[in-house]
Amino acid sequence: MYADTIRTPRLDVLPLHVSHAAEMTVVLSDPALHTFIGGSPGSPDDLRLRYERLVAGSPDPSVSWCNWVLREKEESRLVGTVQATVTGAFTEIAWVVGTPWQGRGFASEAVCGLVAWLERQSVRTVVAHIHPEHAASAAVARAAGLAPTDEEQDGELRWRLALPH
Repeated sequence: MYADTIRTPRLDVLPLHVSHAAEMTVVLSDPALHTFIGGSPGSPDDLRLRYERLVAGSPDPSVSWCNWVLREKEESRLVGTVQATVTGAFTEIAWVVGTPWQGRGFASEAVCGLVAWLERQSVRTVVAHIHPEHAASAAVARAAGLAPTDEEQDGELRWRLALPH
């Protein structure tokens, strides 16, 4: 499976390219952004190397790594990312929106677009892992139709959505 462009009212959700690393370094530069996702802001070279690995794809042929950047249409700038790790009809998703663009609904819009795209790809189960104290990410998951489960992994709560057959 390959990432296609996903269009939403305010965003072009574009397949990740290594060339996005420089602009995304700025988007991801706020240390506070990493409170729940872990790590710390990387250098442009660090992000370029990471994007090279992501674009190359999973070494497991049964797993597809689909990664996108979020380009806000009005000002034509990158504001975040979404990703899906697809294994057959099961996928795990994640998202991040840079601090200056949070609270504007970009994450919800992008994740809803991603879930709709996944459904067209015959994905049947969508899962996200969210820190129990991250209310904003919980709201994004809920907007996309995911619901919390009782399952935890690495201190995060598993959210799940079963898509129609």
